[in-house]
Amino acid sequence: MTGLLKHRKVLLGVSGSIAAYKSAHLVRELIKRGAEVQVVMTHAAKDFVTPLTLSTVSTKPVYSDFIEDDQKPYGVWNNHVEMGLWADAMIIAPASSNTLSKLATGACDNLLTAVYLSAKCPIFVAPAMDLDMYSNGATTDNLNILGERGVGVIDAAFGELASGLVGKGRMAEPEEIANHLEEYFLSKSPLREKKVLINAGPTHEHLDPVRYLGNNSSGRMGTAIAQAARDAGAEVTLVLGPTQAQLDLEGLNVIHVVSAKEMLVAMQENFSNAVLTICTAAVSDFTPTSAAEHKIKKDPNTTEMTITFEKTPDILSHLGSKKSPLQKVVGFALETQDGAAYAQGKLTSKNADAIVLNTLGKTGVGFETSTNEVEVFFKDGSSIPFSLREKSVLGVSLIQTFIDAFNLDQHEA
Repeated sequence: MTGLLKHRKVLLGVSGSIAAYKSAHLVRELIKRGAEVQVVMTHAAKDFVTPLTLSTVSTKPVYSDFIEDDQKPYGVWNNHVEMGLWADAMIIAPASSNTLSKLATGACDNLLTAVYLSAKCPIFVAPAMDLDMYSNGATTDNLNILGERGVGVIDAAFGELASGLVGKGRMAEPEEIANHLEEYFLSKSPLREKKVLINAGPTHEHLDPVRYLGNNSSGRMGTAIAQAARDAGAEVTLVLGPTQAQLDLEGLNVIHVVSAKEMLVAMQENFSNAVLTICTAAVSDFTPTSAAEHKIKKDPNTTEMTITFEKTPDILSHLGSKKSPLQKVVGFALETQDGAAYAQGKLTSKNADAIVLNTLGKTGVGFETSTNEVEVFFKDGSSIPFSLREKSVLGVSLIQTFIDAFNLDQHEA
């Protein structure tokens, strides 16, 4: 499930329980998985973990008061409404019996409960208390009320408690809480349980063991799209040509290849189960008819050398001819002139469902840049332009465009 918390904004509420010492570990676990974490804590929580600790691990100020700076004439108001609207998810961990009671009844006497009442995002509570408190009917009722209102309850665990007793009441471990949050986002992900196949980078067609025919493709655009598909819940296979770029490949099934022939084989082997295939790779158009077994030496008696080339396989065309009615295939086109005409022509000749056009020569567009500007052409004659932006941002935009255009959202399928 790697990547499901990447770039998510998580609001962590910490209330007064000995389990608050785990909150620092939870912050680090969420950040490790790519989340941005803002901590709000009650005054009682400060008896168990310091704001400085949580601020250090979250790299953000920790808030606990409506008026944060009482040294200034009018103070500085911490806007609980903005905090509630900022978050993609809110977790209250630990959630003490006192805080659970306030959440259930709507009592609002501290910043944490005010943020809770203002939050528009999914909310989760991880209870922590002694076993008798946890099994008390009042606690049970409060948890049931919260559950009926749509609050997710991350159940307490059985084990040794701070009182020395053994029973149910331990706060779930930070890893379990983070897993629970990932599972929630996975359940809402439009591409969950779907397979996406992408190729990226260049191919190298060897002349001899040392020299090859290739290009400057870094694979960044294709990898950015793969990352976006991963973050949307898909199981992503990335067929990656030889590149020296530092790429985020975490959570991707990466198949490394060198030549166009190897890339075709890898794409064929993984194509049948892919609901969406995106061909971004800059595949060499030609390959030597035969590669020298040893390094080609310079002949002092001649100033010329002739090498015979043959066409490489057309991967996009091949996959387009094999796709089922349930499969969608997207290709990329890099052109220097008449780009729209070429892109529209490829829709037919390659039997593609969309073509993404790159126009070389524009500032910020090219193989080795971190930005890109494209236009997506569809079979119905429509097109969608995307202005210059970071490839990581463009990848998200393109995946969402394909989800919408091809009705890939599982809830709508």
